[in-house]
Amino acid sequence: QVQLVESGGGLVQAGDSLRLSCAASGRAFGSYTLGWLRQAPGKEREFVIAVTGSGARTNYADSVKGRFTISRDNAKNTVYLQMNSLKPEDTAVYYCAADYSGRGIGGSTTAWQYWGQGTQVTVSS
Repeated sequence: QVQLVESGGGLVQAGDSLRLSCAASGRAFGSYTLGWLRQAPGKEREFVIAVTGSGARTNYADSVKGRFTISRDNAKNTVYLQMNSLKPEDTAVYYCAADYSGRGIGGSTTAWQYWGQGTQVTVSS
């Protein structure tokens, strides 16, 4: 079992930056891929970004390349999502997720076995 708790969401203006954190507990932190997915009102959940257990590989959705970065601190059992140059279309509930299958790093929205409760990010224009 893995427990994931997100923090850091909020209301910001377009162009601002925000950093989300996800603290994990349970199974060996370095053994699974961690990612962030988001869901805007009326839309399906979409893949945003992910990093493998070792941190050697990352993957980004085209919509966030150049603006969002992911990092993980295996000593602190925490993964971070740094979001820069935020746009109103980034408004969504952001979920932290963990994957043991190896498919999550490819951008799947269904490969994730464990999920956090989500944190709201709202970007005003």
